Amino acid sequence: MGLMELDPAPGGSVEYDRAAGPATRPRPAQVVGGRPWADAALDQAVNAVHDRYFRLGAHLLGTSRHDFEVRSLRVEALAKAARGWSSSIEALLAEDPGNPDLWLWLGRTRVEEAWAMRPEARARSTQTAAYTAYTKTMRSAREPLMRAAEIWHDDPVPWEAMLWLALGLDLDREDKDVLWRRASARCPTLYGAHVARVVSLSPQWGGVHGEMFEFARVAMGLAGRADPRAALVPLAYFEYFVQERSSIIRGASSWFDDDEIRDVAAAARGWFEGPHPHPRTIEAHNLFGAAFHLADARRPARQHLLRTFGRPSGLPWTYLGGGDGVGQYVKACRQLNVMAA
Repeated sequence: MGLMELDPAPGGSVEYDRAAGPATRPRPAQVVGGRPWADAALDQAVNAVHDRYFRLGAHLLGTSRHDFEVRSLRVEALAKAARGWSSSIEALLAEDPGNPDLWLWLGRTRVEEAWAMRPEARARSTQTAAYTAYTKTMRSAREPLMRAAEIWHDDPVPWEAMLWLALGLDLDREDKDVLWRRASARCPTLYGAHVARVVSLSPQWGGVHGEMFEFARVAMGLAGRADPRAALVPLAYFEYFVQERSSIIRGASSWFDDDEIRDVAAAARGWFEGPHPHPRTIEAHNLFGAAFHLADARRPARQHLLRTFGRPSGLPWTYLGGGDGVGQYVKACRQLNVMAA
């Protein structure tokens, strides 16, 4: 199964003539779940972690200190790859206890390990042991993340990871606000921290939808032309829908109304990926592509999904039903005629 890629037109847009078909000959691309990035070195490091070789991941994090956006993406990806094997990172730390990259990786991996074992909320009363194990694992992430932050004071990425920890432990709003301020003070544009903040403000996590949307729109307004924070707007809609419309969503037409999709379209028009795409560009294309698909806006949906190059992100596809994000992505691409056998 492959995604039908079109050669990009100048400036990163995609040209398509409905009558004539693709302007250039399509090329097949493998659909790869859980890797929404265009970072060949990260692909290699994730493969190495899956093969239980962790030193390449440690090296890659060390080379990312000059770029917080890259560092944020890489530690998130490497942590998900290392789930269940955090002891291997601990072994590396025994050799190099002053390494902030390893402390960061260990802490974020424990966060991911905890999320992977989190019981369904409705089942907590009957799964006390499972919930206790979950909270214990999540709390164990705090110490290594704090060590990483103490060793390298200017790094915003440990604070981004702690935003997810705070969400998972249902900490007070004041605690979440402090973590957000510490992350944003070190890198005001950090995309991963903004995503965590939007989710923290969402109704499904005890927030207020008006504040969530205001945050997303203010961040978009402050973003440069090539900054993918414009995608926080469709993300906010998905977070809102999951909580507020979960009981009435019965197909694509029950997701976005006309005013809502116009809001998403305005955000999309304000974003231009440019000649040097941001590390989170593919994630942003996934968010816009899914939103336009659900609104039956086929042309922009195709344009954005073609720019994902067969790499679906977890959000928002896992929200579309059944928990099978890759399956939902493939289904959307088929319906838009951008899939080939």
